[in-house]
Amino acid sequence: MLQYINDLPDHVVGILATGEVNKDDYERVLIPHMEELVKRQGEINYLLVLETDVQNFSTAAWWEDFKLGLKNFTKWKRVAIVTDQKGVEWFSDVFRHFIPGNSRGYKLIELPEAIAWISERHEDDFEETISVSDVLEEIKSRSSNKGQGPAGENL
Repeated sequence: MLQYINDLPDHVVGILATGEVNKDDYERVLIPHMEELVKRQGEINYLLVLETDVQNFSTAAWWEDFKLGLKNFTKWKRVAIVTDQKGVEWFSDVFRHFIPGNSRGYKLIELPEAIAWISERHEDDFEETISVSDVLEEIKSRSSNKGQGPAGENL
């Protein structure tokens, strides 16, 4: 079963997985919350607390997970997977090399640290911006180098 964790910051979707997990759980719980998060902010910060064995996920649930991951491939910002299953913890650490964004694995006892990490907003979480007037000023300052080449060398 998947349950939505409702007391996290609004830029995070948190899910608790217990017992048997099937396609219906994805369709009722996870997918609507992910879609709403992507619609609202265009990126995903995801906390998964896995208190069930991954063998308790049905094949259809894994397929839904795979489709969700591909559909939102460029939107993953942070993923924290909290579990005591060694294989899953290892997978989540390796997973970070295959998706954009950051991924970390935590033990169940480290849940507070996982929540703190997934909830943080770092400078690198925000797009760097510049105003139109600053862009125009930058272009103007570069074009005032008359008699110089693109690297600033004298012509």
